[in-house]
Amino acid sequence: MSDLYERARELDAADPLAGHRAKFALDEGTVYLDGNSLGALPAHVPARMADVIGREWGELRIRSWDESGWWTAPERIGDRIAPLVGAAPGRIVVGDSTSVNVFKAVVAATRLAGEGRDEILVDATTFPTDGYIAESAARMTGHRIVPLDPADIPGAAGPRTALALVNHVDYRTGRLHDLPGTTAALRAAGALAVWDLCHSAGALPVGLDAHGVDLAVGCTYKYLNGGPGSPAYLYVAERHQAAFDSPLPGWNSHADPFGMTPGYRAADGAVRGRVGTPDILSTLALEAALDVWDGVDVDAVRAKSLALTDFFLECVRAYVPEGRVVSVTPEAHAERGSQVALSCPDAAAVMPELIARGVVGDLRRPDVLRFGFTPLYVGFADAERAARVLADVLAAAS
Repeated sequence: MSDLYERARELDAADPLAGHRAKFALDEGTVYLDGNSLGALPAHVPARMADVIGREWGELRIRSWDESGWWTAPERIGDRIAPLVGAAPGRIVVGDSTSVNVFKAVVAATRLAGEGRDEILVDATTFPTDGYIAESAARMTGHRIVPLDPADIPGAAGPRTALALVNHVDYRTGRLHDLPGTTAALRAAGALAVWDLCHSAGALPVGLDAHGVDLAVGCTYKYLNGGPGSPAYLYVAERHQAAFDSPLPGWNSHADPFGMTPGYRAADGAVRGRVGTPDILSTLALEAALDVWDGVDVDAVRAKSLALTDFFLECVRAYVPEGRVVSVTPEAHAERGSQVALSCPDAAAVMPELIARGVVGDLRRPDVLRFGFTPLYVGFADAERAARVLADVLAAAS
């Protein structure tokens, strides 16, 4: 075996997070590097869901809204996510999809920004839905969209800027954008910062409160392992909560939801981000999944993430013939999320073969092989094996 093979095992033996792998339903025959699309199942979640379905729904039925805490779940679970993204309690509410929460945040930000600010700066490399939602929100509110490279947003913010919608980590390349610097520049220009945390929450420190972020959204089915289609979340900074004007007022966010009055009066705090009846089964699966984060230091997760991606890139350079793949993920730690994206001309054929051989990543057309490294359950031996199998697949395709 190679020196890299032996070193991987030494690194795993010294890894303080290695024990967390046993908390997930994973088979030893597969290297799962697609947790940046769908996190692995925490092993205890099925038993919790059996109780939710059989007892809370099956036996208690309607009583569970009170007796099982269903009604307060969106805020309670938001408070569990809060420390993972650097937020105090009472600033995050769970519910709806990321797309719906992007819409809420963008429209609410235009209202918070006030008169005379008619432009919305948008990350030109954003996940497509964010762009679609921003364009629709702009049409509805009379704003214009200005697409920009995220690095250019701080210099472009001016007196007409209402907000900028930016991805913390680029979904294709894994590039980490400058949340503190961009947020500070937007605030100095009198604009609001709206961040999409889908590819950073659970992989690295975010610091929403510390960096003065105004609004943020994120999904929970990637690094937070909440399950397919698990509800997203919305962060509203405390200083904005009293004026936060949701474009989707619903009975769940009413100050007196069971009063059933025809006029709308918003509740206080993060509850304003709710709309309608929450999806309880998915919401409680997410709550159970978050148990794997008990006692985990996000800084330790970040340290392992960088070590894993460094090691994977080292193995790729050692095993894969020069020129067959090119990393489009930044080398600099300050610019890297928790994934490695490799440009490969044969990517559309290579990824299915990798999956057939037990290395699960994903394809981003036309030519990107994307590998996500979830530090709670991915190890250094996984990284070494993935690079070795990639080299074998490319050699067979030659």
